[in-house]
Amino acid sequence: MREGIAALLLAFGAVITFLAAYGVLRLPDSLTRMQATSKATTLGVGCVLLSVAVAFDDVGVRTKAALVVLFLFVTQPIAAHLMARASYRSGSPLWEGTVVDELGEEQGRDDE
Repeated sequence: MREGIAALLLAFGAVITFLAAYGVLRLPDSLTRMQATSKATTLGVGCVLLSVAVAFDDVGVRTKAALVVLFLFVTQPIAAHLMARASYRSGSPLWEGTVVDELGEEQGRDDE
């Protein structure tokens, strides 16, 4: 039973991580790519580590997997935010379909 649950979690994590990689290839600008990588890979890697915790019957492995997932969930959104902000401030062009640029209005940025 445990092996089946671990296999399902591993497969789900792999599919989510693949979709994140596909999003990096298909999305139009750096900010939307950043959203795809930060959200989907956090869920994908979290599921893979959860499958490791389910598969192994060792308290040490489960503790390490839980700590890595916790660290990932705390640091990934902050890192993605800082990288997206740096990309925006360096003048990375926005997608032409962007409707609202509130940060650009505050800073006087005019990409049009």
